[in-house]
Amino acid sequence: MSRLSKMSFSTIMLWAGMFFLYAPMLILVIYSFNESKLVTVWGGFSPKWYGELFRDQQILDAVWTSLKVAFFASTMAVVLGTMAAFVMTRFKRSWGKLTLSNMITAPLVMPEVITGLSLLLLFIHMADFLGWPKERGMLTVWIAHSTFCASYVAVVVSARLRELDLSIEEAAQDLGATPLKTFFHITVPMISPSLAAGWLLSFSLSLDDLVIASFTSGPGATTLPMVVFSSVRMGVSPKINALATLIILTVSLIAFICWYLARRSERKNLPPAM
Repeated sequence: MSRLSKMSFSTIMLWAGMFFLYAPMLILVIYSFNESKLVTVWGGFSPKWYGELFRDQQILDAVWTSLKVAFFASTMAVVLGTMAAFVMTRFKRSWGKLTLSNMITAPLVMPEVITGLSLLLLFIHMADFLGWPKERGMLTVWIAHSTFCASYVAVVVSARLRELDLSIEEAAQDLGATPLKTFFHITVPMISPSLAAGWLLSFSLSLDDLVIASFTSGPGATTLPMVVFSSVRMGVSPKINALATLIILTVSLIAFICWYLARRSERKNLPPAM
């Protein structure tokens, strides 16, 4: 029997799925070294588009703006989401708690167009009645991203809070710890993996968002997805391939480092061989 016939159906589907997911990325990486200005026509090997990318000040400014917005939005989302998660898990069942839970989970299923439009109308009316914000920019994008990212953090953190043993917190308070000290010294260390997961998820969502940022941004606050989308509408530039390749390389490197550190930690925790 041939080797292909010995492969199970699940193995074949696994390789087919991996090919479907990663073949486009591989083609994109290859064409980022294309000499030709036409993305779909191979004109020879050349790394010149990476140099063109680093000389494009618009893209560099957009990258820096996206990173700043994503960092501050994910940080604020962790604070707001954690507070909402405590209300969802620790407060007694009531209409107020049920209403808050529904409001927190609504952005998860609501189309981004509706969320972006509602936030745009909110900022316009606030500027008319309160005089703030005077104009849309990085601040309004940060508020918008913090709003919808907090919902994801609340879901992640609440799942972890439901698994905690409340007797540990009660024991700390019986020994004289205040509720605030118990929270920072007992609860936060126990939910720190979910906080980190929520922060990373929020960072990725904010960095990738296009629709909500398009509604809430203004002059001088153009994010990277907005620049890429506008450039693609006018024709795909090989610089976009180079940019995407660098993003793939960065994400892959971070994933490899995390995998290596996790494996190293597992080996240290293994009992010594007899």
